[in-house]
Amino acid sequence: MATKHKRQRAEDFGTEFEEKVLYINRCSKVVKGGRKFSFSALVVVGDGQGHIGFGFAKANEVSDAIRKGTEAARKNIHTIEMEGTTIPHETYVEWDGVKVLLKPAAAGSGVVAGSKVRSILELGGVKDVIAKNLGSNNPLNQVQAMFQAFSQLKNREQILAERTGSVVHA
Repeated sequence: MATKHKRQRAEDFGTEFEEKVLYINRCSKVVKGGRKFSFSALVVVGDGQGHIGFGFAKANEVSDAIRKGTEAARKNIHTIEMEGTTIPHETYVEWDGVKVLLKPAAAGSGVVAGSKVRSILELGGVKDVIAKNLGSNNPLNQVQAMFQAFSQLKNREQILAERTGSVVHA
């Protein structure tokens, strides 16, 4: 049975969140007087300690889109299950044309990943991981695939509890 991770707000954690704008898209609509531009922003916030969130927002000005995206990201915080400085196990996710593969790496390896995925992992505090994007390069879908991958990660105690049906303390 898949457990749904509880989304939390940034204020629930006592740490300072860093924000990063991953992507800004300009959209134009042709109207009678010419072109009307609008903007969308994809923003990721993280504290470097396993808490990360993303927000996507649209507005008529770039600064408004970024502000709205940051507010949305702070309301949508997920926790990354980690084992030391890496992830506990390999995971593969397909999300709307994006295929993301995450593998744990030895200590000192660093983050081996593409630009969007690297930003997400670094803001989340994962120091040693190997990641590969095998599908589409749509930024929003890449971010959503990464968060889906984070929700699939489980630590050793959770896996043992599922196998045995009871809680095992190591």
